[in-house]
Amino acid sequence: MTKIDKDLIPVQALLIPKPILYTGKVLNWISPFLASRFGARLFLTPFKYKRPVREKTMAIESRKEKVKIKKINREVIVYNYGNSNKKILLVHGWSGSGTQLSKVADELLYKGFSTVSFDAPAHGEAPGKRSNMPHFIETIHQLEKTHGPFYSAIGHSLGGMSLLRATKFGLMIEKLVIIGTANSVTKITKEFVRNLQLSQKTGRLMKQYLDERYGEDLDNYSGGISAEAVKIPTLVVHDKNDVDVQYTEALEIIKKLIKGKLLLTEKLGHRKILGNQKVIDKIIDFITE
Repeated sequence: MTKIDKDLIPVQALLIPKPILYTGKVLNWISPFLASRFGARLFLTPFKYKRPVREKTMAIESRKEKVKIKKINREVIVYNYGNSNKKILLVHGWSGSGTQLSKVADELLYKGFSTVSFDAPAHGEAPGKRSNMPHFIETIHQLEKTHGPFYSAIGHSLGGMSLLRATKFGLMIEKLVIIGTANSVTKITKEFVRNLQLSQKTGRLMKQYLDERYGEDLDNYSGGISAEAVKIPTLVVHDKNDVDVQYTEALEIIKKLIKGKLLLTEKLGHRKILGNQKVIDKIIDFITE
């Protein structure tokens, strides 16, 4: 399969092993209830992958440290890249790692910034098997206290949703950039069960179970809901050919932002957009202007 073909397939569909897909189908046929519990477990399980070559320089040259996030009692790996006091916080997406935004980080270093990023619980080199968005958010809040202050923050996918929520609840930054970020948690769960080839009934049961487990409607974490309370300039970057998160999600988020700016691209998908030089230049211009 060519790289272009892969960009047309949702990352979940690429990473989920076939035996798991088969198990899900069988459970879905036997009992949507059992399938929803199986799906929920997978929904909270990030898939780890070998670090791409393009990220290795950042991984090697960063000062890495294991940090315990007290509120969730989990450990993360923090990457301190560069030595400037002008710091930018980088937050990866689901199944990503702290070096996922390495091309952006390299350009920021050239412009006189340093970056702080992390492997969220159960991601990258961080220990654990399962994670969730509240883990990302609590990590952001603690790192602001211990490794900040941050001038601005950049988040990809779930990282963008987490930063919107964290900013709503007190993250003190001057500018925010979100890339390929979803608006609706319900839509995320629907796409997940579709990629897992489960029924929508199973998806509804899974969302209900997750709401009960975390004690609130997880749609409260949706990008648009958080965006309504974000007062700082925010750049929303999204590709029209993103098959993981439809670009209409960006259109929904931008409507809620008071100082939002939209950058739409084409033929970059959900992942290549992070390494595109034109996109990176626009992000740097936004942060430094």
